Amino acid sequence: MKKLSIWVEAMRLRTLPVSLAGVLAGVAAAWAVPGHRALPAVLCFVFALLAQIASNFANEYFDYKGGLDKAGREGPRRGVTEGDITPGAMYVATLAALALACAVGCSLIWWGGWWLVAVGAFIALGVLAYSAGPWPLSHHGMGEVAVVFFFGLIPVNFTYWLVSGHRPGAAVMMLSLAVGLMGANVLVVNNLRDRSDDAAVGKHTLAVLFGEPFMVWLYLLDGVAAAALMWAWRPWWPLIYLVGHLVLTMRVWRIRGRRMNPLLGLTAVWMFATVLLLALV
Repeated sequence: MKKLSIWVEAMRLRTLPVSLAGVLAGVAAAWAVPGHRALPAVLCFVFALLAQIASNFANEYFDYKGGLDKAGREGPRRGVTEGDITPGAMYVATLAALALACAVGCSLIWWGGWWLVAVGAFIALGVLAYSAGPWPLSHHGMGEVAVVFFFGLIPVNFTYWLVSGHRPGAAVMMLSLAVGLMGANVLVVNNLRDRSDDAAVGKHTLAVLFGEPFMVWLYLLDGVAAAALMWAWRPWWPLIYLVGHLVLTMRVWRIRGRRMNPLLGLTAVWMFATVLLLALV
């Protein structure tokens, strides 16, 4: 059971609502279209979860290999760094999760056509490029931008298209950008919490490059922009999100270090709850 709990921790459950929210937003938008399809929606959820887990595993493995993690870090315990999981096992788990995600993605070809192979390859490349390669995105201030694309624009629009059978219009595009900005705030909290650790090992996140006040303002403005973009769907719905976002922003302003770990989870959960409200109402 202890070994299982170590692997569950490596999946970083606090971040999984971010990947689910993008798909849920696409499904919610598609559900209003006549002739929507249920099975592609389920497969999109499974694909998103597996891709997120693969990304989390890859981040842990490649940060360890690059010497960017150390024992006793501010963030959640890293199994490889602490010696609970061997680097080889984490590497295999990364490839296995990515392979399963690709297999599920290939099943969507039935509804989307063979050109989805190129989309899947781009997503798989993004999973690895976030932490690996000659220019890892997360090491060069591009992590938040990557989140907007891979957890907002791509999942919302492609899920909508696969489930509804229609190309996304301006309203869906705006929704996808809103979801991406909400997801980016999860990484803002993560990078703000890890700023000292990242600076010490030369990892140039936005928090390291521009400092703490910048990140707090970015968190605030991401949420305000997301609320504005969601206004076209239901005017009262973004207001509910905004109230919760302002409460969380005050916490982001006041606390640092390990005390931010629950705040990271709350940011992800509030994002998912907001999208769930759209889906249900």
